[in-house]
Amino acid sequence: MTNIIGTYECKIDAKGRLMVPAPLKKQLPSLESGFVLKRSVFDKCVELWPKAEWDIMMLKINGLNRFNKKNNDFIRKFMAGVKMVEIDDAGRLLITKDLIDFAEISKDLVLTSKVNIIEIWDKDLYEQSISGDDMDFADLAEEVMGNLNGDGNGIS
Repeated sequence: MTNIIGTYECKIDAKGRLMVPAPLKKQLPSLESGFVLKRSVFDKCVELWPKAEWDIMMLKINGLNRFNKKNNDFIRKFMAGVKMVEIDDAGRLLITKDLIDFAEISKDLVLTSKVNIIEIWDKDLYEQSISGDDMDFADLAEEVMGNLNGDGNGIS
């Protein structure tokens, strides 16, 4: 599993290209394997998956029974807008117009880690999402992480 660290700001040009920040690029697995770009399930952003991480997710998706309508609907929506992409020799990544429109991306972007994938946000939408207006982060952290400590490292 790839663990990616950090939040980075950059700009997107008129052709939909962004320059991947050097500290982020250094953390990415082999660039030759490529990446998958897709709509986020829960947020107005785009997710960049290293191909190896995508392959792990596809093993899980392929385990779903496609004769179950809910599974079939989920797969269709999960796969909507999925694109194979590469970072070019100049360090740029192309985001297609349909994904730019979905994520309401303007000029200023935020690329942020979501453990093993990268979220690509319009800067204003990202700031709104982390502003805390719609939730108390301390309560959320306690609810999500409060009962985890099975590895005995004292972090919970």
